[in-house]
Amino acid sequence: MNKPNLAIVGATGLVGSTFLKVLEELDFPFDHLYLMSSAKSSGKIITFKGKDYTVEELTEHSFDKPIDIALFSAGAGVSRQFAPIAAKKGVTVVDNSSAWRMDPQVPLVVPEVNPQDISWHKGIIANPNCSTIQAMVALKPLHDRYRIRRIVYSTYQAVSGSGLKGIADLEEGLKGKDICRAYPHPIAGNCLPHIDVFLENGYTKEEMKMVNETKKILGDDSIRVTATTVRVPVFASHSESINLEFEKPFELEEVRRILENAPGIVMQDDPAHNVYPLARDAAGKNEVFVGRIRRDFSAENALNLWVVADNIRKGAATNTVQIAQLLLKES
Repeated sequence: MNKPNLAIVGATGLVGSTFLKVLEELDFPFDHLYLMSSAKSSGKIITFKGKDYTVEELTEHSFDKPIDIALFSAGAGVSRQFAPIAAKKGVTVVDNSSAWRMDPQVPLVVPEVNPQDISWHKGIIANPNCSTIQAMVALKPLHDRYRIRRIVYSTYQAVSGSGLKGIADLEEGLKGKDICRAYPHPIAGNCLPHIDVFLENGYTKEEMKMVNETKKILGDDSIRVTATTVRVPVFASHSESINLEFEKPFELEEVRRILENAPGIVMQDDPAHNVYPLARDAAGKNEVFVGRIRRDFSAENALNLWVVADNIRKGAATNTVQIAQLLLKES
């Protein structure tokens, strides 16, 4: 599978179009490329690497073609319906929706964190939630060294996480026209402690995704995790305040060395010169940016981090393409 036949499901969406950008930037090798979408977007012409491709409607027969890898980003309902069909035809699906993330038969993979888990896939590999991915890149090397006992997530998530509707809500709101296509309240000049639906336990679905996915990816159900996820009036990149409690004591200089040498991380931690990760700087980049590293004096062996990444890039499209790169190495 040096040059696989590749399919993109949801090719006309925000993440789907970013798949194409990342594939080109990383010079991902492929033989044939198939672009698929709903009937509404089928027939659209997309130019990729100097060649025109016609978007075709996704149907139950779409995977009758000789496709090796399919990158899905068309929503959980589409993934539940079509990913098993593709897998039965011998296609390896890398799915960006929430459909398969907590299925015990499906690996949930961040390539810098648990690349070994792709070895036990049965045709479907899940891409984690965007806010979870960037946290895992930063936390895994610290967990390996100090063993995390407890995590408190507080997130500040960009409107691009809600797709084109979220972006439109903010664009129009900044013009003084409050619209609520993506959110129950105006997002411009606002912070909404409400991402996805509320559950019976009082948490949102987004918050419980972070709780459950963290444990699955790190392979440790003993870690205590809580989260508050907030939508903020930022177009691109999620920012996260992460509070950790470790089993083992640590020195800040060693923490910094570990993070500086960890894959996929860019350190920006010089507060004396106002250097720390910013959403605007992370936008359009594939790395995870870490800063504001400081001891939490209110608890034993506790640490605070500020973690920022482009949610459409590393939080979705880039991570998915990196999983596909792993598949090439494994083949």
